[in-house]
Amino acid sequence: MFMDNLKITVIISTYNSEQWLEKVLHGYNQQQYKNFEVIVADDGSGQKTKDLLNRMQQEVFYTIRHVWQEDDGFQKSKILNKAVVACQTPYIVMSDGDCIPRPDFLKVHNELKQAGYFLSGGYFKLPMDTSKKISKKEIVSGECFKVNWLINNGVKRSFKLNKLTKNSLKAKLLNLLTPTTPSWNGNNSSGWKQDILAVNGFDERMQYGGQDRELGERMINNGIKPKQIRYSTTSVHLDHSRGYKNQETLLRNKNIRNQTKSNKSTWTQYGIIKGEQKNKG
Repeated sequence: MFMDNLKITVIISTYNSEQWLEKVLHGYNQQQYKNFEVIVADDGSGQKTKDLLNRMQQEVFYTIRHVWQEDDGFQKSKILNKAVVACQTPYIVMSDGDCIPRPDFLKVHNELKQAGYFLSGGYFKLPMDTSKKISKKEIVSGECFKVNWLINNGVKRSFKLNKLTKNSLKAKLLNLLTPTTPSWNGNNSSGWKQDILAVNGFDERMQYGGQDRELGERMINNGIKPKQIRYSTTSVHLDHSRGYKNQETLLRNKNIRNQTKSNKSTWTQYGIIKGEQKNKG
């Protein structure tokens, strides 16, 4: 597929998680919407991830580009900024290397994208046993997105199963009724590249815990409105440990977010461009 035909870049973050990433890449190979490329934003993975991407490029119809940086601890914000700069399309969908997209995932993002807005989606979290049971077979057939299959394979019944609805009217109603505030969620959100660049991308001081939402908060401060699509399309989130989570980081990130809100910040000095916002005039 020629670059001129591409309308969307999907940025997928990863770090040394080849087994889950392979399932995710198979998920994008089942997408109903085809005019996209994938950038794997790699926060320092080893050779196994590179080998996987080389092999998967031979199996999938879309282009995979690998944006990599040296392993220096949890530096997801930095690699995501590098991936944003590398995007060659006007529209960006962001997700993670542990989230398998439903076949209509990109179709819905493409249909609902709108100037002046970003889209705020969600995911359905799976337990570890269910995550392990999903293979290429269940991804290609779509079984892993069906409520009955999930319940038969270890998922407990709950209201959250409504995130898997394919009834568009029901999804619209649930989007209106949900008490969840629409935010930029790194596992399922999309927006225009120019709007992300206008706020200087992610704040690279921030590690795990809310760095994606802080980006969205600056976008909102800059006049971009969030649109709730929590129930319109989804991905299934594969389980994993979070060894990089710690209270010191969470507190620092919370303080940065509080400053962004109180100051109504539209720019970070610690983003793609380092320093004060350049004069637009």
